[in-house]
Amino acid sequence: MVPRAGLNPEVLARAAAELADEEGLEAVTVSGLARRVGVRPASLYSHVAGTTDLRLRVALLALEETAALAADAVAGRSGRDALVALADVHRDYARARPGCWAASQLRLPAELVVGSAGPRHAELTRAVLRGYDVPPADEVAAVRLLGSVLRGYPSLELGGGFDHSEPDSETTWRRALDALDVLLRAWPR
Repeated sequence: MVPRAGLNPEVLARAAAELADEEGLEAVTVSGLARRVGVRPASLYSHVAGTTDLRLRVALLALEETAALAADAVAGRSGRDALVALADVHRDYARARPGCWAASQLRLPAELVVGSAGPRHAELTRAVLRGYDVPPADEVAAVRLLGSVLRGYPSLELGGGFDHSEPDSETTWRRALDALDVLLRAWPR
């Protein structure tokens, strides 16, 4: 429980992130968070604008956390090693922080994107692409392709999409990364 005097937007975002991970992003509401921190819902409105604001704060936190993890993971790596490191950060984060992962999938208003870690994610992906021979004109397409796999696969996996068939999800994940590596090495001209 957070002491009432210790409430501020950052503390509330972290408490909302914990709530999201434990109970799901849908549990992140003003009333749900107020119960969690032991105050009346009205007490939160001097710190956050409402449920949408809370969820967007969790999304921004998740983007910051994954960008920091990804930057550490890809530092000093290139090619396939960098690709796998970046990919594993996303998948591992989704598994460890499912509510935050769900929040990171939310569409951010344009005014929040600029100051968020979203652009840093694109920069990190471009850094990984420098280890491949992807022409500058195709960089956006390659970033979007990687983003589709790095965000889509963990989301499908968390949703149980791979629970009922063989091979297991880990084997498929590794094969998907192998295929991405081959595709990026032989990027069509």
